[in-house]
Amino acid sequence: MQGVLVVDKPQGLTSHDVVAVARRALGESRIGHTGTLDPLATGVLPLAVDRATRLIRFLTASDKDYSATIRFGFTTNSYDVTGAETSRTDRVPSRDEVVAGIESLTGEYLQEPPAFSAKKVAGRRAYDLARKSEAVVLQPVPVRVTRAALIDYENGTARVDLTSSAGFYVRAFAHSLGQFTRTGACLEALKRTRSGAFTLNLALSLASLSDPSRVEASLVPLDALLPDVPSVSLNERGRMYVTHGREIGPDDYTEGNPSSEWVRLIDLSGALVALGNPGRAPGSLHPSVVLI
Repeated sequence: MQGVLVVDKPQGLTSHDVVAVARRALGESRIGHTGTLDPLATGVLPLAVDRATRLIRFLTASDKDYSATIRFGFTTNSYDVTGAETSRTDRVPSRDEVVAGIESLTGEYLQEPPAFSAKKVAGRRAYDLARKSEAVVLQPVPVRVTRAALIDYENGTARVDLTSSAGFYVRAFAHSLGQFTRTGACLEALKRTRSGAFTLNLALSLASLSDPSRVEASLVPLDALLPDVPSVSLNERGRMYVTHGREIGPDDYTEGNPSSEWVRLIDLSGALVALGNPGRAPGSLHPSVVLI
């Protein structure tokens, strides 16, 4: 079995917990997730199985969709309701203030990750330092919010749907929204509804991982992964060269676009056998990630 299984992560488990459950249920040790969800969060968690683990760095780079519930009127040290309260106010913002804040946090900007995050500081996890009340200084990172909409707002609680780039912290978004409204805010609930091409309607429950027929029907095969990456079709000699890690030239593939930074190398049966980079000679490709 190799490909991607999309799991609907339940609240309370870490992403690594879900991987551990999947490894036991499937009897497969080579499983990894393609983008961390906090224990508070639920929703789409793609799991790469067997050789698909070699594609995790490409799968994690995709945009994500979220539905976030944000509460105003107080802040916490973790930027969500699981953390220790750090401030409180009796005032809640108006709907117009919330909308203005969301608009200010849409587009491209630098986001400072939460201190309670898996980012590393001098080789140590930021959350380990934060739990010991040690100072945590994290460098802001470029992020992009292409869509953010207020879906509902009542009694100081907002539901916001948004689309963001990889590496975006919705907890930090909630905290920044509270700073904008000058009332404080933190994340109360979060569901990821899409990660790249993987959507919630494809997701299995953890219990379903023990049902071989459900797993087989839901597995996204290697051939269907990274559909937006250009491809070339290998001939027999090209496939042989790729399996040995050799660079191929224009005579080794019959059609496709070899000029992209990454290219899917497809054999005559339609199987994805590798990802390649442009080589030294014009039209040549080096198989950097071999999948067979």
